[in-house]
Amino acid sequence: MTDRLSIALAQANPTVGNLAANLDRIRAARAEAAARGADLVIFPELSVSGCPPEDLVRKPVFLDRVEAGVRELASETADGGPALLVGAPWRDRGGLFNAVLLLDQGGIATTRFKVALSNDGVFDERRLFTAGPSPGPVNVRGVRLGIPIGEDLWTPDVVETLAESGAEILIVPSGSPFESDKHDERVQVAVHRVVESGLPLLYVNQVGGQDELVFDGSSFALGADGALVAQAPSFAEHLLVTRWERGADEVWACRDAETIAPAEGLEASYAALVLAVRDHVNKNHFPGVILDLSGGLGSALTAAVAVDALGADRVHGVMMPSPYTSRDSVEDAKETAELLGCRIDSISIAPAMKAFDAMLAPAFAGRDPGVAAATLRSRARGVVLMALTEQFGALALSTGTKSEMSVGHATLCGDLCGGYAVLKDVYRTTAHALARWRNAHVPAGARGPAGIVVPERVLTKAPTAALKPGQTDQDRLPPYEVLDDILHGLIEQDWSLSEIAGRGHEAATVDRVWRMLQAAERKRRQAPPGPTITRRVLGRERRYPITNGFTGIA
Repeated sequence: MTDRLSIALAQANPTVGNLAANLDRIRAARAEAAARGADLVIFPELSVSGCPPEDLVRKPVFLDRVEAGVRELASETADGGPALLVGAPWRDRGGLFNAVLLLDQGGIATTRFKVALSNDGVFDERRLFTAGPSPGPVNVRGVRLGIPIGEDLWTPDVVETLAESGAEILIVPSGSPFESDKHDERVQVAVHRVVESGLPLLYVNQVGGQDELVFDGSSFALGADGALVAQAPSFAEHLLVTRWERGADEVWACRDAETIAPAEGLEASYAALVLAVRDHVNKNHFPGVILDLSGGLGSALTAAVAVDALGADRVHGVMMPSPYTSRDSVEDAKETAELLGCRIDSISIAPAMKAFDAMLAPAFAGRDPGVAAATLRSRARGVVLMALTEQFGALALSTGTKSEMSVGHATLCGDLCGGYAVLKDVYRTTAHALARWRNAHVPAGARGPAGIVVPERVLTKAPTAALKPGQTDQDRLPPYEVLDDILHGLIEQDWSLSEIAGRGHEAATVDRVWRMLQAAERKRRQAPPGPTITRRVLGRERRYPITNGFTGIA
């Protein structure tokens, strides 16, 4: 039995499916931890495969390679260095489990399986994995460690079983995605488990972007009294080494660890968007991004996030004026590019509009082209953007916000074109606040310039799609402050129309927004993926039928 144990929390950024790179990340973290005197290195949930692996785990060849990689990694622990606790999808006795494996002294010392499988809009583990049995502690260098995995922490049962079985320290490998204020919620849940069990707790979370998910890291440790004793940074890989000693009362206490304040509020949301873009572009091997730089808020903020994520030399803006584009919009797009230092080209869609008008004149004869003519301008821009994407191999970024996508204020095959929608989960009012925040701050690790990056006029002028003369968004929509509050009640809270009207909104306006939200489902199904920063992103967390006759939410 030992009275001292040094545990390193390896806050890693794996790539789903890239087993070789993920294993090399584990090796590099182990080497650093060994140099810093660690006895054990713990990694996030599913750190070998990447999280979430989704239906990759249905492929036997994938599981074969996971197992081969883990066994090779285990053999390397024969060098006498730190033990490893890694996460992987693992076959055992006819089942497939979300597992953690203790690798030590040249082999797989033991395995533990996740009990409480996640089954929500983000993860559907019950479809893929078998729930594990109630676990007992594992012995590492003479210390009994209890290992609740991810969701196992969120109910008392698993921790209670571990405590009753003699666990001395709780270790929580997790893959918990970012949401606003989620870190505080994780810590509070962990405090409850510590208070109930009387055991200290170490929580290691994944970091990085994976399709629509962003993992913020923010790993931490709590003493047996529930006090925070260690904290890793947000949105960055980090090795957090903690040193523990057994007291005379047999309770373990942390004697040495760093504490780095996590990002909060607008800083955290902006950092999540930057990390999501950086990882989506780099992990999918795009040389850069291209976007419609229109002179509006959505495009300016998207460009700022992209430059901060990738650097100005990998961001290509395109201004595509029509005869209805204002001089202000042209000037604002150019100023945005100059402030960010990125390339901007101007490609007029006027020739395309003339060609479309001529092509469609016989079919439209005797009819007012109306909306069809207006949306053709958006679709012409989409064609140009996608042609440039194909030519240069860049990823096209869509620039619409959650507000616009919610109510269908977007054109299929037009401004919905793109491979990644950066602001898909960002309400218009939040986008405005994020732009203001970025103008006053330089985010940690940003590749963009200091100072103002979104022109003041972009923040103050009336928003418009510029599809017809004198158009503004409020011709069709309520003011965004009103719209966003109503949408928050409908999407995030699932409130009835009368409850939302009770917050001071006109009943007719609430009903109109609800109908627009329902009618736009078909468009949202065809929108590109984008990073999640709220509890209910459109699509993954909110899935309504397109054909839907239910109107009774009054």
